[in-house]
Amino acid sequence: MRAGRQVLVGKGGEVEGDVISREAIIGGEVRGSIRADERIEIQSTSVVHGDVVAKRLLVQEGGEINGVVRMGEGALEAETVEKAGAERSY
Repeated sequence: MRAGRQVLVGKGGEVEGDVISREAIIGGEVRGSIRADERIEIQSTSVVHGDVVAKRLLVQEGGEINGVVRMGEGALEAETVEKAGAERSY
């Protein structure tokens, strides 16, 4: 799922696949990675099965992330470099 501005997965909502946006607010379940250029909010009712990459991250008590978390200004740049290297390797 890709959006230019914001992705909102409400409580009880389910996403099978990656989420890419400027901002992501997750209240349901995501089976895939989440990449946001600005911020990700993991609400208390959410479960994420995948990696999370953003400049800023808020995880409410009870929210779950089962994957690698990368944060900060360099996190998005590092992910881009890693993917470029992976695409070139055979």
